[in-house]
Amino acid sequence: MIGAIVGDIVGSRFEFHTHKAKDIRFFHRRCKPTDDSIMSLAVAKAIVACDGDYAELSQVAVSCMQELGQAYPNAGYGGSFYEWLWESDPQPYNSYGNGAAMRVGPCGFAAQSLEEARELSRKVTQVSHDHPEGLKGAQALTDAVYLARTGATRQDLRAHVCEHYYDIDFTIDQIRPTYQFDVSCQGSVPVALEAFFESTSFEDAIRTAVSVGGDSDTIAAMAGAVAEAYYGVPQDFVLAADNYLDARQSQILASFERRFPSRALDAGGNPTTTVFQVLQGP
Repeated sequence: MIGAIVGDIVGSRFEFHTHKAKDIRFFHRRCKPTDDSIMSLAVAKAIVACDGDYAELSQVAVSCMQELGQAYPNAGYGGSFYEWLWESDPQPYNSYGNGAAMRVGPCGFAAQSLEEARELSRKVTQVSHDHPEGLKGAQALTDAVYLARTGATRQDLRAHVCEHYYDIDFTIDQIRPTYQFDVSCQGSVPVALEAFFESTSFEDAIRTAVSVGGDSDTIAAMAGAVAEAYYGVPQDFVLAADNYLDARQSQILASFERRFPSRALDAGGNPTTTVFQVLQGP
């Protein structure tokens, strides 16, 4: 959960000011949480509210997404999704935008099986992004988060994604010079996953994702969700990202991390505590 937020915040200042290199400053005064963070928090809130019974998750997710979307209307939503946020009876609109995949990290952290992860992903995605490519992108990201969290190697994750979702036949170095802004799932989810596959640490995954350019905050948010599940997140990154959130956002994050704890890393890169414990302080 926090991994996607870190990626979103770090990538936010590069979305329209591309820096095609990894030598970036992580947290800057121009950084901010965008729609990637807000909608991830909405899905997290919906999952916690369901308390293990996900029969009504779709309806709860719509309510939470509209609630937070309307509370933070200037977070950078796509035009169609912005209209969806304010509809009295919101309906899916055949979208394959990467808004489908940027918000599903919590599904991979909450699920108790791969099958359940996919079902949670479907329930929170089909309410808006019901195009096959939208559902596919969300499920690919959810699978990666769940499998990373439950011990799969990067090699196993790559094989799984290439077999079931995307034939990723490029490296980041190969595409970086010419990669353009692309908000489709098919044009950005494989890029985010490759940034993770090539990474050596959580920090490196975010740096690599941002360096591609294009929709930097969303690509880094997606890569960050998987990287959190695989590596854990440095404690100082957890605290730095939380400082960009307001009290309402921080409470939702803490509530999710308490229910579905993920690993926080000490200065030596060792997973010695949980994100929730870091958020709670000494």
